[in-house]
Parts: sequence; structure tokens; C-alpha cells
Amino acid sequence: MTVVEPGQAATPGYRPGRTLRLRVELARQLARRRTQVALGLVALLPVILWGAFQLSEPGPPGSLSLVDLAKTSGPNFTIFAIFASAGFLLVVVVALFFGDTVASEASWSSLRYLLAMPVPRARLLRQKAIVAAGLSLVAILLLPAVALIVGSLTYGTGDLVSPSGESLTFGNAALHILFGALYIAVHLSWVAGLALLLSVTTDAPLGAVGGAVMASIVSQILNTITALGDLRDVLPTHYGNAWSGLLADQVDWGDMTRGVFSALAYCAVFVALAVWRFARKDITS
Repeated sequence: MTVVEPGQAATPGYRPGRTLRLRVELARQLARRRTQVALGLVALLPVILWGAFQLSEPGPPGSLSLVDLAKTSGPNFTIFAIFASAGFLLVVVVALFFGDTVASEASWSSLRYLLAMPVPRARLLRQKAIVAAGLSLVAILLLPAVALIVGSLTYGTGDLVSPSGESLTFGNAALHILFGALYIAVHLSWVAGLALLLSVTTDAPLGAVGGAVMASIVSQILNTITALGDLRDVLPTHYGNAWSGLLADQVDWGDMTRGVFSALAYCAVFVALAVWRFARKDITS
């Protein structure tokens, strides 16, 4: 059944701009168990890593593993936590928040009632995407914030020391970590766009979330195949670790700039396709 959205003039007092307000949608999403579990797991990860470090044995004398380096200071512990989570956990979180936007309403058979209120399709998609983006940004910033607190309390507020031997003071390290988290947020915008596209395409939230995560995994695998040469540059995950350039005293912004443009280009294409698909979709649930 296709839901026909009434015109503004058809209903006295109807104002499209007052439908599905952001605070209402945000309250709905914050009340959901999956939001609480996702944010809770992100906040809990640094504590889990700290517990694992406590159980690990020190390396042989004269050697310095990544775990040993992570134990030298709070900033080093934070960098380890970001490296451990950026390639998968944060991808899952972003895919969850965006892939669950429209598909969950369809799976609950509430989408057609939202549109019949009527909430304009473009506004519904926009409001849900804004809330999903806000929750994703909170999750991405929450991880290094908690890790820096846990690491500093446990290992002190010493300098950030990179594997190459360069060091940054605690204040500079915290600022670079913030920039790194913001870069990861921008880089994962392609995952957000793809998950949103899949969310308006399928009525199964798990399919939308899983599809975006699977695309990220496949792209990461292909990126490790050096035989592909320059073709790897067009993979959406190719510049995923470009934020590691912030660990140096003299930052090379080249790869991060290319990574930002690549991610935003993919995101723009996916979002445009999502808007086009949702505007023409028959709503049956």
C-alpha cells in the first residue's frame, strides 16, 4: 500500500516543520535498549582493555610490544584503545545507529503511521539521520574520553610516545587525540551513508546494519592486497588509519585530507541514493 502524504493546505494548522521534532526522536532513540547497550559497550571497552592488561604478562627484557607501550601513559593507552576499536567496533556502532533508522520502523509496522500523521518523507529521513549522526559522534568521542581518563588514572599523565620514538606532551597529545577522533567520525560517514541507504531499502534492520559492516570488512580485506596497486586508493577504507599521522610532532595532513574527501564523496552518493529510494518506495509496513 502506498501512503499518500496530504498537502499542507488539506489540514488546517498542519505544519510540516513541527512534525517529528529532533528532541522527540532523540528521546525515542535514547530510550531504546540498543542505544544504551551500544554506548555502554563503547564506554566499557577501555575498562575491559585495562583488565586484560592487568592479566597479561610482561614481554621479554629489552623488547617493547604495543601493549607494553600502551602501559607507559594515559595517552598511549588511549591510542591503543582507538586502534583496537576503529576498524570494527566503531564501524558496527555507526552502522547500527544509521541502519536501524527507517528499517526498524518498517519492521515494527509503524512507518506507514508516521508518514500518515503526516510526516514528510524527506523530513523523516533527515530527522532520523541527524539523531543517528549525533549518537554516532557521541560514541566515537566517548571512547577516547573514557580511555584517557582510565589510562591517566592507571598509567599516569606522561607523554604520548609513538612507535617511531616521537613524543608529545599530555596537553598536545589530548588535542591530537581529539582531532583523531573527529577524523574517524568523518571517515565513517561513508558507513553511515551506506547503512542509511540499506535502511530505506530493506525492512530488516539486521540486514541494513550487517550489510554496511560487511562492506567495511570486504573493503579492509581488499585494501591489504598490494597487487591491486593504485586501485586501493578508491576503497572507502583505504584512509581509515590516516589519523595515525597525528601521532607525529609534525603532522602530515595529506592522507587525512584525501581520506576526508573520499569519505564525504561516498557519503554524498549513498545519502542521495537513500533520499531518491525512500521518496519512491511503496510503504507496506
